[in-house]
Amino acid sequence: MSAPAGAEVRVEGAAKSFGGVVALRDASLRVAAGEAVAITGRSGSGKSTLLALIGGLEQPDRGRVLIDGGALWRQKALAHARREVVGFVFQRHLLLEALSARANVEVPLIGAGVHRAERRRRALELLEEVGLADRAEHLPSELSGGERQRVAVARALVNNPRLLLADEPTGALDSLTSERVLDLLFRLRDQHGTTMIVVSYDAAVGARADRTVTLLDGTLAAEQSLTPAPTAGDESLRRTALRPGSPAANAGAADGSPVDTSSGAADGSPRDTSSGAADGSPRDTSSGVAAEGGA
Repeated sequence: MSAPAGAEVRVEGAAKSFGGVVALRDASLRVAAGEAVAITGRSGSGKSTLLALIGGLEQPDRGRVLIDGGALWRQKALAHARREVVGFVFQRHLLLEALSARANVEVPLIGAGVHRAERRRRALELLEEVGLADRAEHLPSELSGGERQRVAVARALVNNPRLLLADEPTGALDSLTSERVLDLLFRLRDQHGTTMIVVSYDAAVGARADRTVTLLDGTLAAEQSLTPAPTAGDESLRRTALRPGSPAANAGAADGSPVDTSSGAADGSPRDTSSGAADGSPRDTSSGVAAEGGA
């Protein structure tokens, strides 16, 4: 299964509040086409809000989001992005319990006007790719936690998205299943050339990503700057981990100067587990999330 090249993402001075509570303030981020970026930060720092802005689920109060240079919140651009450019993977798989795994994967294709036979073919192809061909007609209640998340990954990829957004994709899984889901995500990303942005506390995500950025109190404390490369004195504020050979490292800084990849890993700030508070964006709080086993 082939997919177009990844999308370039630019967030410029984005701010977002919910009911007077500031979730994001003046955030700017650039993600190169085909790059895999991990976003980390403490609970409530604005990670999920940033992802929602990039994916068109929320509109910024100020600033803008551009996909391949085009403003996302123009009506036609937004509809196109949701239908053909962006794929989402959430912490909770959000599968429709009354539908089989195959039918769940087909759902995004219905809105795209894809014929029934083609929907079925593409869904089965993706389920085979994620190792669930023999579970295609099973209901979500008949699948393990890891299997349900793999169905969700297949659903996110069925429209051949150029940008894959994942919000805590392993947060409800045990360590072994988490590793398998991450293997799947990064393998598919490498195969399809998809740009991928992953919000996660999991250090394994940052270790696999091309770059890690950190959010602190709604502001990007570590980012690929849209301005000329910082001086050595500014580097501590940037704290961006770049792997040699990654799209961002190959591209260099925004002004064309080479990016220094000699610095260590990104700031892995500790996870705040004192509450299940969201990052400022609405979350499903109808039930607690326990670790789910099974691959």
